[in-house]
Amino acid sequence: MNTREPNNLIHESSPYLLQHAHNPVRWEAWNEQTLQAARESGKLMIISIGYAACHWCHVMEHECFEDPEVAEVMNTRFIPVKVDREERPDVDQIYMDALQIMTGSGGWPLNIVALPDGRPFWGATYVRKPDWIRVLSQLSRLYREDPDKIREYADDLTGALHRINEIVPGQASGPDLDRQRLSGMIQDWKPRFDPQYGGNRGAPKFMMPVSMELLLHWGFKTGDEQIISHTRRTLDAMSAGGLYDQIGGGFSRYSVDERWHIPHFEKMLYDNAQLLSLYSRAYAAFNNDDYKNVVRHTLAFLERELKSEAGGYQASLDADSLNVNGVSEEGAFYVWTVAELKSILKKDFDWFSDYYNLNSKGLWEEEKYVLCRSLTEKEVATAHQMTLEEFRERVQITRGKLLEIRNQRPRPGLDHKIITSWNGLLLSGLADSYRYCGLHESLEAATTLAEFIRSGLSSPDGGLYHTMPGTTASINGFLEDYATVIQGYIDLYEAGQDLRFMEAARELLEFCLDHFSDGESPLLYFVSDFDEPLIRRSKEVNDNVIPASNSIMGKNLFRLGLFFGKESYIVQAEKMLSAMTPAIEKYSSQYSNWMQLALWLTEDFSEVVITGPEASDYLEAMFRHYLPNTLFAASPQASDLPLFRNRYTADQTRIFICKKGHCLHPLNSPDKALSVLQKTFKT
Repeated sequence: MNTREPNNLIHESSPYLLQHAHNPVRWEAWNEQTLQAARESGKLMIISIGYAACHWCHVMEHECFEDPEVAEVMNTRFIPVKVDREERPDVDQIYMDALQIMTGSGGWPLNIVALPDGRPFWGATYVRKPDWIRVLSQLSRLYREDPDKIREYADDLTGALHRINEIVPGQASGPDLDRQRLSGMIQDWKPRFDPQYGGNRGAPKFMMPVSMELLLHWGFKTGDEQIISHTRRTLDAMSAGGLYDQIGGGFSRYSVDERWHIPHFEKMLYDNAQLLSLYSRAYAAFNNDDYKNVVRHTLAFLERELKSEAGGYQASLDADSLNVNGVSEEGAFYVWTVAELKSILKKDFDWFSDYYNLNSKGLWEEEKYVLCRSLTEKEVATAHQMTLEEFRERVQITRGKLLEIRNQRPRPGLDHKIITSWNGLLLSGLADSYRYCGLHESLEAATTLAEFIRSGLSSPDGGLYHTMPGTTASINGFLEDYATVIQGYIDLYEAGQDLRFMEAARELLEFCLDHFSDGESPLLYFVSDFDEPLIRRSKEVNDNVIPASNSIMGKNLFRLGLFFGKESYIVQAEKMLSAMTPAIEKYSSQYSNWMQLALWLTEDFSEVVITGPEASDYLEAMFRHYLPNTLFAASPQASDLPLFRNRYTADQTRIFICKKGHCLHPLNSPDKALSVLQKTFKT
């Protein structure tokens, strides 16, 4: 029990902030009262940003923020402010940009020293105690002795922060990125591909679902065998490595080595949500049952570990937990020793050892193994004189036994925040799990989650909160929340054909256009006009581990424009892409989602409209196939919506393949329609 007097973070609800509530550092939360106090005091601010599952955040807390000597320096000379980057991505964006300008790199914990008005002038990530005390003492002395020098540097840095976020609208009237130009960009990516393990060469290796989505689309669109092979190699290697939890399902955030073996063990909702979509689509593209199993096991992990009693899904699991000696250790919950496994598995140990590499391939450190696979099921089954069916049954039984035993270990910390944008990503993942893999429980889960978002994460004015009311209800939704939820509603409509969700998507889109728009640019701000501006009103445009909110919105505008016959939506999507074209041409690897939007806008994109009494059956027969350039809409009844108008016949079911509202002659067979769509896709 912590007997130290708490600081003001004790009044917060974020698990990350509460972790620091008993530090001797007198932390304040980021809010207007804190910022006003800083301005009035004239003291410098230390703005320290992290998140609950961040291993090095915990290390720096233990080494520095729990230390009375460090606390004395921070408390007397500065106003220390703690920020949960997942609660305040707007704050994190600005100061991460500042750090990258100053040092050329970034990461967390993100530690910034700023003027009383919030303008930064120094930054670093993890810092050891002696260096931290030395730097803070130097900065404090410099501010006392030569404040003008610090203000001048802060002015220059703030100017740079504004300049790097300025996007000058392109001059073209429509999209510029045709297939030839996109091909040149993707060719430039190829030298960086890892020919053995997939992903990009070197370590650490991050999963980049948005890049893999583009490569999957591009490979099947153009028939580029090198891209197709690289995509499959990457998917196989990620799910065979220790990055993927071979016992409990779900993926860790990244791999510290080049072969996806040793993970940085925290598990994030946003990664697993996007990987549900990626592996579901890959299953449709490659018809590989391994990918469907990844989807199933990841779904089981999410339901078991991250689903809240309220109905939404929680943010993350920590990398660290208590080991057998009661000491907090990274990966302790997930790793095994040979002696432990022999004791548990007995006669099953030999085949298990071969299948999950209880050898030099699977060894991590100190006789601990991170399970990974390199042999196929058939190879191991044959070697141990089992049929494939018998082997699969043994694997399933053994996984269940080990999961039950593992669940008795001290658990990693859970960040219980329900973040709207990450639940929006999961909404798409669940919808895709049903659409492409036929997992009916996923459609039910997606519908339940959508209803939770509409009731539990929506604000009275028709907007969204960023986190669940009752946790941190004061934070208004950011563009990422709207973009991902709108995308999720559209994907859920396609999967289940419930028009309520398409209407909800349009209502949220209109809310965004009212409150996030920039009158001088088609791109949208990250923060709405409800909130007080920070030192910069940011626009998020770079696709990273999560796609940029603006690129998602561009795709949302395009799909909703087609569905509702709103040309203005499509025009805005085109203008957004045109505004981004110069940046995409310079740094294409940072704009994968934008490049897929370019494919949609410049190549054939089909609206598939199915009407008549067997519309649902026809839809089921068609949308399991990998067709990333389609929008499916089906109705067994007459409808006044633009896509369905004048296309309904009561006594027959017909399929209309349309492009921007102009349709081919109707077809009466799913097979015929699929043949047309697949030919069009690969043209």
